[in-house]
Amino acid sequence: MEQNAQTNTGNPAGPVKRRDAGATREKLLKAGIAEFCANGYGGARTARIAAKARCNIRMLYHYFGSKEALYLAALERVYGEIRERESALDLLRLDPVEGVTALVEFTFDHMASHEDFVQLVVVENIQRGRHLKRSKAVPQATLPLVEAIADLLRRGADSGLLRKGIDPIQLYVSILSLSYTHLSNRHTLSITYRQDLGDPAWLTARRDHVRDMVLSYVRA
Repeated sequence: MEQNAQTNTGNPAGPVKRRDAGATREKLLKAGIAEFCANGYGGARTARIAAKARCNIRMLYHYFGSKEALYLAALERVYGEIRERESALDLLRLDPVEGVTALVEFTFDHMASHEDFVQLVVVENIQRGRHLKRSKAVPQATLPLVEAIADLLRRGADSGLLRKGIDPIQLYVSILSLSYTHLSNRHTLSITYRQDLGDPAWLTARRDHVRDMVLSYVRA
């Protein structure tokens, strides 16, 4: 966003425009996410990103340096959002069964409402994770989640509410898979099984199914 500053007495030509660096960077990042989701990494074009952000393409290179750096920033943004919202669940304070339930329902709902996360993860897996390997932020932000799940499982096992010996990463990958595959493969699955996986009633039933399946597994 461009904001008008007051007229500078040293500039007789009139008001000068002062660039809002944060807003410009944010516009470019959002436009980048949309472009990478729509066209993948290889098909994305910086010119289209700049046009969508209504910025000069020089601004893209000024703030991000390269297409690859912008793409990595897009990945870190979508991963950062889910990690931030997971932390708000405050799993360490929840009863073990309530905590697992909250994590399952949150993960399912976040995947359903954040198509950009689903699409960018698909794009990066096509790239074999070569860009995400450069990120320090994503693995670091994930550690508290793993620790919180491990704490839930430990407290649940000690109280007799949950099974013993459940691996926290195995559990989370299962929750993620159950909440994700019907979205990432929606079109092919809908054709194969002649069932619209985007139908709201089917998605509601799917959410209940995923929650009940995970709880059935973790309960003692």
